[in-house]
Amino acid sequence: MKNLNFNHLRYFWAVAHEGNLTRAADYLNLSQSALSVQIHKLEYQIGHALFDRVGKRLILTEAGRIALDYADTVFKAGDELMSTLEGRPLANLQVLRVGAITTLSRNFQLEFLRPLVGRTDVELIVRSGTMRDLLAQLESHAIDVVLGNSAAQRDAATSFRNHLLNQQPVSLVGRPRPDGHPFRFPDDLRTEPVLLPSLDSDIRIAFDRLLDLAGIRPIILAEVDDMAMLRLLAREGEGVTLVPPIVVRDELDSGILVEHCRIGEVTESFYAIIQKRRFPNQLLADLLARYPKPETRQHRG
Repeated sequence: MKNLNFNHLRYFWAVAHEGNLTRAADYLNLSQSALSVQIHKLEYQIGHALFDRVGKRLILTEAGRIALDYADTVFKAGDELMSTLEGRPLANLQVLRVGAITTLSRNFQLEFLRPLVGRTDVELIVRSGTMRDLLAQLESHAIDVVLGNSAAQRDAATSFRNHLLNQQPVSLVGRPRPDGHPFRFPDDLRTEPVLLPSLDSDIRIAFDRLLDLAGIRPIILAEVDDMAMLRLLAREGEGVTLVPPIVVRDELDSGILVEHCRIGEVTESFYAIIQKRRFPNQLLADLLARYPKPETRQHRG
């Protein structure tokens, strides 16, 4: 069994955090060439490349990201020792990095992550962004999973895997109607204003198709690409709002909003998008295991 050289690990740790060989060499008071040799020795010792070298940039590989997590733990050991001796023990943390697109229901995100919420041995890092930005972070191993309401497209250069977690109905919701009359879909949309998700939403595309077939041009109050904002506008605004009920679950339970019409032809899908990795994150594997094994859909662009 090989013994890890902790000097080499510290050199790697400094380079990984600086993101730049020159700055790390200055910090360590070494020459760049000497530091580069030490990094190569560590890579040879563990049998994996730790960085992809893109021009002057150093990008962590999957093995590099895992090595950095362990290095962070190792070099916190002194703090943990002192804290323990002072009667303030620190728990070793497992880390899960999650990317969630801005159009995704916060309630759904919470349901997915609930088993980890409140665990003192787990650090959850949740980042919001566009699908494009988050998939780039997934490819660079900066996050472990992307939660989205559409599948990632694949091409020859990517290896995304789309796990269909759930499908939810989509409804028109709004304040209770003073006249008590039931909502007639789609006819009432000739006069009733509507709040809609943005044009790049799958449910918006399906909804627009239904209205086109019915020959209806809706009165659009707003188009919103953030489900949290759409929820707030639904609470405050007039007319009706197109959302999966899970987005406004609390408002429906309290009676602030009511479900006027469920649109059977429109559903929203929830995906966990991952990359096949040699070193999978066990926290993520445990979360995915809670869901019935869905058909894994791989879309090719």
